[in-house]
Amino acid sequence: MKRTTLSLIACATALAAVTGFAAVSAPDGSGTDTAAPAARLPVERTSLLCPAPSTSDLAETAYTSFTPVTKGADEKGDAELATAETAEDGGKGEKDDKDEKTEKPVVQPKAPGTPVAGETSGADAPALIGTAEGGTAPGWTVQQTTEVAAGTGRGLQGVNCTAPDTEFWFPGAGTATGRTDYVHLTNPDDSAAVVDIELYGKDGALKSTVGEGVTVPPHTSESLLLSTLSEVKETDLTVHVGVRSGRVGAAVQALDDKTGGDWLTAAADPASELVLPGIPKDATAVRLVLFTPGGTDADLKVRLASPSGLITPAGHETVHVKAGMTTGVDLGEVTRGEAGSLVLTPTDRAVPVVAAVRVVRGKGDEQESAFVPASDPVGARATVADNRAKSTTLALSATGEAAQVKVTASAGTEGGTPATKTYTIKAGTTQNVDAPVPAGLKGSYALTVETVSGGPVHASRTLTGSDDDVAAFTVQTLPDDRGMVSVPNADEDLSVLQK
Repeated sequence: MKRTTLSLIACATALAAVTGFAAVSAPDGSGTDTAAPAARLPVERTSLLCPAPSTSDLAETAYTSFTPVTKGADEKGDAELATAETAEDGGKGEKDDKDEKTEKPVVQPKAPGTPVAGETSGADAPALIGTAEGGTAPGWTVQQTTEVAAGTGRGLQGVNCTAPDTEFWFPGAGTATGRTDYVHLTNPDDSAAVVDIELYGKDGALKSTVGEGVTVPPHTSESLLLSTLSEVKETDLTVHVGVRSGRVGAAVQALDDKTGGDWLTAAADPASELVLPGIPKDATAVRLVLFTPGGTDADLKVRLASPSGLITPAGHETVHVKAGMTTGVDLGEVTRGEAGSLVLTPTDRAVPVVAAVRVVRGKGDEQESAFVPASDPVGARATVADNRAKSTTLALSATGEAAQVKVTASAGTEGGTPATKTYTIKAGTTQNVDAPVPAGLKGSYALTVETVSGGPVHASRTLTGSDDDVAAFTVQTLPDDRGMVSVPNADEDLSVLQK
């Protein structure tokens, strides 16, 4: 999806403030490019949006905030998670004096390197709008984890709070009998956002006018039940959220009567080659859902990056995706007890697609489901919070070249000493690594993954529930945290004042 450029503008503005006026270096008359490489600087501001966690009175929600230490970042700065209004409140984005005096943030972020957690319960927990500035901004992450004891969507639901954007793709949603899926929209800005929600099923776009021109008032969050946007019952849906004006955070909450539920976060941008990292090794059912937004059909080769290398699932060597239509493929127990990541590549011509898998663990009445969307690589650094001793599995995949990766466990939210390990991931493989755990751990902790050398690395974290007899789990992918931004090299050029 398209990424906001506000952080880039902020960095460029800061540089200009130092020099008075800045001019980007240009090639000289000899035709040789003398411009220095762009500088990599820490971002100065980060926004995160957390959707309302649950409508269940039995919901118990934990929030964990963490900012990794970033070299060169401002020593000062702070972060805040504030309550978003709802559409029913009128979208005023303000509270009366009494509320301002009594309401406290569910979690108050701390300085870089120190995770902090907060908790809330019940069906009234609101969406949150977060802002971090200065030294707390680069790589800031907030994990929202909800446990629901019973009812539709029971189990573990987790989401890494996301940055606002203007376009999102969600393959893997559904309106079939037994499914209750919502799309959550949160507007962090001072002006209203106007959003179009489009649904695509197995036969193409579903007719609906309800999702056109949805207005999300400033500083508000609202959820829309997918079955109210279209009466068609679809096992596999692709939801497209496009923003006409403004920007929003978006996520789909997918709840099932029989297999629990979880958050479906936006898939990586449409591309001809995709990686869906870290499918749990004990998955009892894996369903791949794909969609191509262009006017051309896509033919893809399906492979699994296992601990021993790339293999082709028997009976699922390729998949054909019709243009503008959602395709679902049952892969069964594709991981067969080993770590695995799905790798999708074109069989012939390159056609951009989006993809996600719906994963089920457990059997019978103890089934639970979660999602693994196609993800961007770890890049320079990625972070995931709310890791718990004996409940966390970190999957690392190098689908191309071999790579070396450094993983750092922060201190715990209530105590502990950070720890670091380095791993070598062989080409074409996925490994569930024995991730470091803080010595003397108390509470939960954050894991930061950094690419040291080699090719791109994709990663995900699986978090399981506290009850060993129940298959409750949630999976979060680890794309680059975009804590650094490239800023064009600039030289002071006061001659611009004479032009």
